[in-house]
Amino acid sequence: MTIIVTGAAGFIGSNIVKALNERGISDIVAVDNLTNGNKFKNLADCEIAHYLDKHEFIRQIREHQFPYDDIRAVFHEGACSDTMNHDGKYMMDNNYQYTLDLLDWCQYERIPFLYASSAAVYGKGDVFREERELEQPLNVYGYSKFLFDQVLRQRMKQGLTAQVVGFRYFNVYGMREQHKARMASVAYHHFNQYREQGFVNLFGEYEQFGKGEHSRDFVSVEDVVKVNLYFLDNPDKSGIFNLGTGRSQPFNDLAAATVNACRAAEGLPKLSLNELVEQGLIRYIDFPDALVGKYQSFTQADITQLRQAGYSDEFFTVEQGVERYVAWMFKHLL
Repeated sequence: MTIIVTGAAGFIGSNIVKALNERGISDIVAVDNLTNGNKFKNLADCEIAHYLDKHEFIRQIREHQFPYDDIRAVFHEGACSDTMNHDGKYMMDNNYQYTLDLLDWCQYERIPFLYASSAAVYGKGDVFREERELEQPLNVYGYSKFLFDQVLRQRMKQGLTAQVVGFRYFNVYGMREQHKARMASVAYHHFNQYREQGFVNLFGEYEQFGKGEHSRDFVSVEDVVKVNLYFLDNPDKSGIFNLGTGRSQPFNDLAAATVNACRAAEGLPKLSLNELVEQGLIRYIDFPDALVGKYQSFTQADITQLRQAGYSDEFFTVEQGVERYVAWMFKHLL
């Protein structure tokens, strides 16, 4: 049976393809836009049956001309994830309409549809639970994800013909994100900053948070993939789910984990946060004026609904996930 992965050469998509390969699945149609040709590297060690350009795929779907039968599922990871892109027409066509067309096609063909939503739907709120009154996106990227989730909620009330699952990704980091450049995770940038400059910079005090104490729900892409595959294995479960660890950790933890993982690779001992600061390996800079009033100081996924859907595996802590990620970067990127 064929599995379709959109955004297959991207960050989460390529990790899903690799994980499917590890299950012995290679009958995969990889869909992407390789205008950024460097993304091919994410698929170079993967086994797929066919590659299809995103625009041709959309045409085939809209005209019901897709030539493959017996499709097991669609993982829809293809989207513009640049929160600084304010081209609303492009964002709504690429993130909203594309996803809606795929939903319609999958429902018509009775194909399970697992798609990427985003924690950006919550905006600057401090409660992150899958409820309409808590959702106030701050940019057109968040709105494009929010609006599709609203459509799905209406469709679910009317009744679905096949599984549909939306994953509200929190701060995902990990392997195969290097092509994202400035939109790559903080862990990726910390790794490169430490390797190039010998230290990591963090924001100083802002609002009620101390130096480096602004916190995020950092979730490893390895855990993100495991959750996606859990729902592939349980096609009777549909809904919109937060996908984070349920645990917020400060940027201090992330920076310390990254620096210590780099030090370990150099044969150097692990240091405490205080020691890292004292030795100038972690430094604090003034909070930027340009971000005042626009910065989200805290996120933490409420994963109650995910647990109620039966997903029981533990998530990596920042220390565990970053250690694995840094080891991968030393092996693959240097």
